[in-house]
Amino acid sequence: MGIYAYLSFNGNCRQAYEFYAEIFAAEKGDLSTYGEAPPSEGYETPEETKDLILHGEMTIHGTKVMFSDTFPGSPFAIGNNVTLALVLSDADAVKEAFQKLQEGGEVLMDLQETFWSKCYGSLVDKFGVTWGLNCLSE
Repeated sequence: MGIYAYLSFNGNCRQAYEFYAEIFAAEKGDLSTYGEAPPSEGYETPEETKDLILHGEMTIHGTKVMFSDTFPGSPFAIGNNVTLALVLSDADAVKEAFQKLQEGGEVLMDLQETFWSKCYGSLVDKFGVTWGLNCLSE
């Protein structure tokens, strides 16, 4: 666990994933779509998003890099499509880092339990760096 680069794409994540995997002879990891996510009560995944990449990862020369397509309608700007993902196994450490990073910044998603993490939140810190903070059990 540690800090990883998280790259976002505007509907072409699968192509970028395959491109980088080939260029770097990378070790491919999980690749899942929005359509494979567990259903949420009162929400159905739109048909046009079901084949988009919700999360992918690969190891490039020993470093984990994560990938996803932005959800249609979400802001996307080339050059601002890199997030630092802090992944820890200690929920208290995630909460403490989130609290400190949000000072003077903007919370994008409050810390909460998700289907992939017992504690996840995202924010832009006061220096304009976007962070995704995850607490994952090993």
